[in-house]
Amino acid sequence: MEPKPARVRIVDAAHELMGSIGLARTTTKEIARAAGCSEAALYKYFPSKEELFVTVLKERLPKLGGLLDGLVPGEGCVEANLTEAARQAALFYEQTFPMAASLYAEPQLKSRHEQGMRELGTGPHKPIQGLDAYLRAEQRAGRVRADADTYAAASLLLGACAQRAFAYDALPGGTPSQPLDAFAASLARTLLAGIS
Repeated sequence: MEPKPARVRIVDAAHELMGSIGLARTTTKEIARAAGCSEAALYKYFPSKEELFVTVLKERLPKLGGLLDGLVPGEGCVEANLTEAARQAALFYEQTFPMAASLYAEPQLKSRHEQGMRELGTGPHKPIQGLDAYLRAEQRAGRVRADADTYAAASLLLGACAQRAFAYDALPGGTPSQPLDAFAASLARTLLAGIS
């Protein structure tokens, strides 16, 4: 069996380490060691840990950004589109929350990480902006109320998904009180009732 290319091994190792010990405690040295390469080789592919983190988000986790970019106003049912957005967002946040939560324990690291994300032109605001853009387009098409605050609606939907990821471990049995598909459908239906 042919070994995986170095870049693939690096992304795999970063995903595993960031998911198990968190982003703050994962070092590029540990990633390189787990990937079976030198730290210099890691930097050949990824100039910063933040860029590697973004790559893990894009290549190893549910596709939230791509899903939101793929929502076509006027196509399909708005409720079905929002249901799928909520479903993917809940999966995305469920997997990213354990990675990023450790940043909040170290303010300097969090600040450096946020600066790196700004330099890459990405961050947690991007999904909200993407969903807001979709809802505004649906508003122009007449499928969302003209006076609806689409940014607030996007924030509510994605915020609920992030909260689900944050809180479910604390529940009895460590599982959400509602299955993912039921949660996503209920969230979309409730949100749409307020804006359509």
